[in-house]
Amino acid sequence: MRLPIAYNIRNLAVRRATALMTAGGIALTVAVLLASLALVNGLRSTFESTGNPLNLLVLRKGSTSELSSAMTRETFQDLVFNPGIERSSRSGWPMASLEMVTTVRLAAIDNPRGMNVTVRGLLPVGIDLRDIRLQEGRWFESGRREVVVGQAIARRCPDAHTGGVVRFGKREWRVSGVMDGGRSAVNNEIFGDLNQVSSDFNRVQQLSSVLLRARDAATVPALTDSLNDDKRLNAFAQTERDYYERQTSAGNPIRMLGLFVSVIMAIGSGITATNTMYAAVDRRTREIGTLRVLGFSRGSILLSFMLESVLLALVGGILGCGLVLPLNGLSTAVGNFVTMSDVAVNFRVGPGVLFVGIAYSVLLGIVGGSLPARRAARKEILTALREV
Repeated sequence: MRLPIAYNIRNLAVRRATALMTAGGIALTVAVLLASLALVNGLRSTFESTGNPLNLLVLRKGSTSELSSAMTRETFQDLVFNPGIERSSRSGWPMASLEMVTTVRLAAIDNPRGMNVTVRGLLPVGIDLRDIRLQEGRWFESGRREVVVGQAIARRCPDAHTGGVVRFGKREWRVSGVMDGGRSAVNNEIFGDLNQVSSDFNRVQQLSSVLLRARDAATVPALTDSLNDDKRLNAFAQTERDYYERQTSAGNPIRMLGLFVSVIMAIGSGITATNTMYAAVDRRTREIGTLRVLGFSRGSILLSFMLESVLLALVGGILGCGLVLPLNGLSTAVGNFVTMSDVAVNFRVGPGVLFVGIAYSVLLGIVGGSLPARRAARKEILTALREV
């Protein structure tokens, strides 16, 4: 014979002050874990939304990022006329952009120490290769010291607005417009004319990478192999999406920190839940004896106390999910350890994150209630009835 769930709910209601404090501790533990997971989800969403499936990014062989790559103009001329590269319908020229990438420090509204920003010098075709639109202003003009900033930078940098002036490199740059890259990492970059940017950083010959577009999806593997096998180039080609997906490793420190803090808090919450259930067992000793007299088995009592602990933790899990939900969509800055720049990401609290929170709270309930439930089930009938 099993005890009804209503019995456990009634006991939690009787001990509501203690139960709520225990549930609150579990809620905070769950909230910390889910906040870190939501931030990592936002970072992953940003990088996975970046890149066209037909675009290939070509780096110097052995380089792990555009920042550490070195691509010369001669190499660009050797690869740009590969027959697998798409040609522009307007000019007939290959859709390939030689680019230079570096990181600069700009003032930030939300950080007195400033922020690291990726500056990209590129050819005009580089804009056509990316899924971006102009939010305001106009695109930079070739041969002029003008830049277009991503909308995330425009929000954080006080000078990065249309008509404003930002200073990096040797001189000042006029902001001609603000671009919108959707959810992609482009929102965290500054675009400028390749020749102007490379000259400003004394890198006229030693540039960073080449972004190009294959003629169609079937051409992508063959073009990749062709570029990688060409001994003259000493280059490594990969799809643009693969490159940015690898940058999701930037979220690993956040995930590990969140797990570490939540585990430490989980130990405290688990001990609290255990003490709460031990106290419940001690207060209900005669009640346990009476239940045994009425015919309830040890297994039924064990299951009942375990269920009560899980219900208590489940309340905490639901409260923890409720604490994290307001974070959904909020923006914050995260350091990208691949590009050494700041990336603005949005917290993303999806169904998967909430499921992890509920499952984690249930696990805490099982761990915290196992020993008290076993103690309750092992009480002898006569001993339990005699205890006050």
